[in-house]
Amino acid sequence: MSNSNQTNTSSKSVGAGLLVAITASLCCITPVFATLAGIGGIASSFSWMEPVRPYLIGLTILVLGFAWYQKLRPRTQEEIECACEEDEKPSFWQSKKFLGIVTVFAVLMLAFPSYSGIFFSGNSNASNVIVVKENDILNAELSIKGMTCTGCEHSVNAALNNSEGVLEASSTYESGIATVKFDQTKVSVDQLATNVEEATGYKVTEKKIIQNKTSNQ
Repeated sequence: MSNSNQTNTSSKSVGAGLLVAITASLCCITPVFATLAGIGGIASSFSWMEPVRPYLIGLTILVLGFAWYQKLRPRTQEEIECACEEDEKPSFWQSKKFLGIVTVFAVLMLAFPSYSGIFFSGNSNASNVIVVKENDILNAELSIKGMTCTGCEHSVNAALNNSEGVLEASSTYESGIATVKFDQTKVSVDQLATNVEEATGYKVTEKKIIQNKTSNQ
């Protein structure tokens, strides 16, 4: 393989690796930024990609690994002689520095669910002091369709915690359930479900009032 062909192959690998990494992260990134931007309708648009995300992550690793192999492997004598004849200096886009930048960016994209919560810090009402009569406190469970990662959990939690009358809220994408403690004089479980759907784009399939945890305290 000539030096120019090797460079072209490496460049294509870098571009392909970056594209696959971004594609693999769309199902996690979209809900977070859609919720923050107030355009929840598109938040779950890429949730269908979650089942193939592990394969896309593996493909990203393979493609970028091949690109690094092309950059770091010892050149043959033929390639060295060809490079001397061409007397070309690789551009920044074909350099190891650019490949390193792409690799770091790809890792950040793939790891997005693990740190997506920082985008919601300070956006919640949960830390505010709220005086509520014990008999007015209810606990509910919302079954939510469309959550696929921890980034989805943060979006749902933000939608609930920013609702008036909510005292505590948490969710888990594994079960697709959000639990919320709220003041029934300020908000209803139906309104909470509506808030989640409007803010995140996910569908609330079931709403259930559960035992009041404060009743025995």
